[in-house]
Amino acid sequence: MLNSFIIAFLVATLMGFLAGLGVGGGSLLVLWLTLVLNMSHPQARIINLMFFIPSALIACLFRWKQGSLELKKIIPAIAAGCISAGACSFLGRQIDIELLKKLFGGLLILTGLRELLYKPKS
Repeated sequence: MLNSFIIAFLVATLMGFLAGLGVGGGSLLVLWLTLVLNMSHPQARIINLMFFIPSALIACLFRWKQGSLELKKIIPAIAAGCISAGACSFLGRQIDIELLKKLFGGLLILTGLRELLYKPKS
């Protein structure tokens, strides 16, 4: 039942909608794939990346057309993100996986605390 095309389509639509809002549909997709569909975590991560790239591109295009994105500001962020992803992918093979899990968990906690405590400047 949960492996049916209709359910997969509905879940993917919901996750795409959430990703477009910037809510983190990819994280929820990994949870769905691993907990509900009993998929291995490496497979779920690969599917999440393949899902996220087109979703993010479409969301960025819409935000750019709305005037919410300035290319002068996001080009350095894109370049830094690509370089960091490549470097960390290489270094990730050299570092113990348990240490990476703890570092990533710490990053998620710090990010969550920042979001909870952040007060925009008026």
